[in-house]
Formats: sequence, C-alpha cells, structure tokens
Amino acid sequence: MPEGDTIHHAANRIRPLLEGTVPDELLTPHPRFAADRWPQRLAGQAVTSVDAYGKHLFVRFEGGLVIHSHLRMTGSWGTYAAGQRWRRSPRRAWLVARARGGEVVQFDGPVLELMTEARTRSDPRIAHLGPDILAPELDEARFLARLRADDPTRPIGDALLDQRTIAGIGNLWKAEGCFEAGIDPWRPTGKVTDDEALAIVRATRPRMQRSAVDGFPSRDVQVYDRAGRPCPRCGTRIAARGMGDGNRTTFWCPGCQS
Repeated sequence: MPEGDTIHHAANRIRPLLEGTVPDELLTPHPRFAADRWPQRLAGQAVTSVDAYGKHLFVRFEGGLVIHSHLRMTGSWGTYAAGQRWRRSPRRAWLVARARGGEVVQFDGPVLELMTEARTRSDPRIAHLGPDILAPELDEARFLARLRADDPTRPIGDALLDQRTIAGIGNLWKAEGCFEAGIDPWRPTGKVTDDEALAIVRATRPRMQRSAVDGFPSRDVQVYDRAGRPCPRCGTRIAARGMGDGNRTTFWCPGCQS
C-alpha cells in the first residue's frame, strides 16, 4: 500500500499542474462514474489547492467540491507532459485532468470520490485520523495521547500502522523506523516509553520528508524485505513474520532491536 510519503509526493507533482487554474479538460472514463457528471459539476471551477493528509489526497475546487482519493493497494497517481505515454493502460484510468500542458491521471481507484468540503471534515475515515507524520509541525503530544489510548498489549509495530494513532506510516516505514530507533516492533506498546515511541517517529519523519520531495530512495531501506540478509548494524540475520490482524510481514533484527 502506498504510504504517506508517496501520497505527499503525488500531491507535490500534481500541484504545479492544477493548483490555481481551471482544468482545460476533466474526464472520468471509468464506467462507475458514468452517471455522476463530474465534468459538468466541476466545469469552470479553479483548483484552489492540492494537499495530502496521511494516505489521503485531496484536490479542492473553488465551488466547495473536493476530489478525495485513497489508493489502498492498487491505485496510483501519475503526472505526464501532454502526449507522453502513460505508465499504465488508458483502460485503467479513473480520472484525467489536463492543464498547463500536462496531464494528471488517477489509475485503478479504488477510492476516488467527489465530496463537499464539509464532508472532508466530518467523514469518519478522515476525521478520526491521528496527526499526519508529514505535517509541517508534528503534534507529538497528540500522537502520544492516541498511542496511550490504545491496547497496551498491542505490539508497537502494529500500533504504528493504526492511522487513528498516526497518519501516514505504513508497513515499510514502520519497519525502518523501529530499526533506526533500535526498538523491537514486537514489544508491547505498554512497555515502550514515550521517549522510545517518539524516537521511532523522529527517526521516520525526516526520511519520509525526503521521499515526499524526491521520491522514494531505495538506499534508505535497511531491513524491509531483507529477510535472511545480515543486519547492516550488527550482522545478525534479519527476521520476518506476519503481524496483527492484517498479517503484514514485519522485518526486524533480533540482534540489535530490543
């Protein structure tokens, strides 16, 4: 699943094409939108902002309507020069917006919807999110309050994936943050101190910030998807095992993460 840095990176690519202008053309080629009339409802309206919160992306229009996207496991945003070949088949496009000599394309959904600005504040999927790890200023006190309200027996790695606790961290950055901070992702949250929890987030945040600007740097990966390889810090073989209700594969070093 794309993580918060991927979504912020997409917003950073889309913003120069759409923000502050009326799209030259807006199409919704997917059959599910046939009766929704997005092009007519958004006709003549300028995009006021393109922003991200956690794993959610918002394209906001001056008339008070907002395109909301969550990519889950399958979706993708692409930006292209006019006439440039798309990286996915045109049959997989759900939304196409053309402006300023470029094209913004959303592929494969699965969550793409037009909602009112008010609903972006009240919809429980959005309203219940924890602080965004990529916000200009991270609300660390709110993160800790949400973490301490959770089940203290829950592994800290699983707790970090709960978007109600902190928005934007996914399976990759969970593993990398815990490794960087030297914390065993299987340790119960109740046995992780506030300083240790903040150490994980503070280790993760700058790396995600770089990725949001430059795109994901594979050189930043130390343990994720490296099961059986030697730990870059102590040489112990990296372990992997499914965690939580989603059985998401968790990678860690049994030698130097305690």
